[in-house]
Amino acid sequence: MTSALLAGLGLGLSLIVAIGAQNAYILQVGVRGRGIAPVVAVCIASDVALICAGVAGLGAAVSGRPAVLEAVKWAGTVVLIGYGLRSLWAARRADGLTAGGNTAGSVAAVITAALALTWLNPHVYLDTVLLLGSASTRYGTDRWWFAAGAVIASIAWFGLLGFGARRLAGTLGRPAVWRALNAGIGVLLLVLAARLATLPLGG
Repeated sequence: MTSALLAGLGLGLSLIVAIGAQNAYILQVGVRGRGIAPVVAVCIASDVALICAGVAGLGAAVSGRPAVLEAVKWAGTVVLIGYGLRSLWAARRADGLTAGGNTAGSVAAVITAALALTWLNPHVYLDTVLLLGSASTRYGTDRWWFAAGAVIASIAWFGLLGFGARRLAGTLGRPAVWRALNAGIGVLLLVLAARLATLPLGG
């Protein structure tokens, strides 16, 4: 039980801490300070659902449907390009951090973006459903303890990243730093889109 829990925690952290579209977006929202709690909650809930699906055996079913993976791949590529360009555009604004105001619509928008960058990102499926799901089979009846470890990793990382960025908003939210952060995130998302577009998921 303990070994399975720790193995899930370790593998979960090793996969989730890597810089990616989801982490970059949480960092961005955390610095902006608008909607970070629901965004963190959405990312955690999504990860829990995907981890449980992978441990339950969905990974094997999905890997046998290349057409589904290809469809998600191209949808994800379009989403990454869109948000990457939006971040680069925001980097041109001196007041990019406060643009848009603190409205319910803005909160709904950041939640929608978090859902898109999670559920339309094939890398999330590869990490949670396929890799974690496959690794859990080594532990037999203890595989749900493995899943619990991965869930703990998700909760800890997303909470630390989102609310940590919120606490550092005074430093990271300075106009020059914010422009650099937006520019870096925009470039990262476009690079991820290019890598995703060339990823042979359906082969």
